[in-house]
Amino acid sequence: MAKSAVAQHQRGRITLSAQRKVIERENSRIGAFGHAVLNQETSVVLKVYHASLKEAQADAGVLAVQGASPFERLDWLALLAEMCLDPAKARLSVATDGTRLAALPWKEAHGGAEALANWYNFFVSPLGDTTLLSEIAQSLPASRASFAPMPEADALALAAGLRTAGWAAISEPCDSNHILPIKGRSFAEYWAARPGALRETVRRKGRKGDVALRVVTEFSPEDWDAYEAVYKLSWKPGEGSPDFLRRWAEMDGAGGRLRLGIAEIGGQPVAAQFWTVEGGTAFIHKLAHDESFRKQSPGTLLSAAMFEHVIDRDGVSLVDFGTGDDPYKRDWMEDVRTRWRVRAWRKSAVHHWPQMIRALARHKLRPLVSPNRDG
Repeated sequence: MAKSAVAQHQRGRITLSAQRKVIERENSRIGAFGHAVLNQETSVVLKVYHASLKEAQADAGVLAVQGASPFERLDWLALLAEMCLDPAKARLSVATDGTRLAALPWKEAHGGAEALANWYNFFVSPLGDTTLLSEIAQSLPASRASFAPMPEADALALAAGLRTAGWAAISEPCDSNHILPIKGRSFAEYWAARPGALRETVRRKGRKGDVALRVVTEFSPEDWDAYEAVYKLSWKPGEGSPDFLRRWAEMDGAGGRLRLGIAEIGGQPVAAQFWTVEGGTAFIHKLAHDESFRKQSPGTLLSAAMFEHVIDRDGVSLVDFGTGDDPYKRDWMEDVRTRWRVRAWRKSAVHHWPQMIRALARHKLRPLVSPNRDG
């Protein structure tokens, strides 16, 4: 594309550098902070823009790189921002050259860019082609950044992209994620490998027939009311955003992803579990049981029924128990993955230097799990 054509098409101001032209976008659909880069050798225009989640949901290219989990879907992120965060501060930064596309969800918080997340997220992750993350990092309208919890590969890719763009960045372990790889097993094969005490509890309590179990895959107000009633009677702390959880269950019920387990004794709900199934993975989001019925072990019986359903009926290849190193998870799960945090600072942001220097010093002194964790 000729220089004049590019200038006319972008309706912006062109700044020349040795290897590329940066076209500053002042008024365009790609947002207040957008820019485009023309590679002179390939004549390919790379666009970078920062949009609201509502704007991003209208971009077919962004929709095409969504991941196979709630935490990588724009509709779920938009719902989270609307009901749990500040939607005015939720962003999606996108870089694309027409063939490749990368997107990074984030929010404005504490004077910087942070993961678009709260306690409902099992993980946060960039979307699409991570080789473009440096382009996003270069134009990110922030001077500090923090993203967690992240899968290791994503954390390393984001940290590398930030460094390439001139940031000081570190990646470090921050949490644990218990998982169950199914490895082609049936539920019976999986169950035979569980601890003897767990299997005996299910055998004895299930034989009595006091607890009625059901797993539903469609949302109904009555079933969700039962879940909420059990949650209020459980040992759990108050739900952070029950309205968000209900809307989430409705959304995933409509999409065929909901797995809601209810255990009843004498027609009274005494245990409930909220799972979803997506992309071959069963995600365990919420567990609750009424403490006054603890002797009947309704929660344990319901867990066994849920595992049987997702393994034998849904045919999942993985069960994900989220973050947290709770001891009871080890009875049901077999592997643990480390989740990571990425922290970064623009080197030109002098007011962040004290924090940056302290963090980098601690990171250098901390014994590394692997000599190549940070690339």
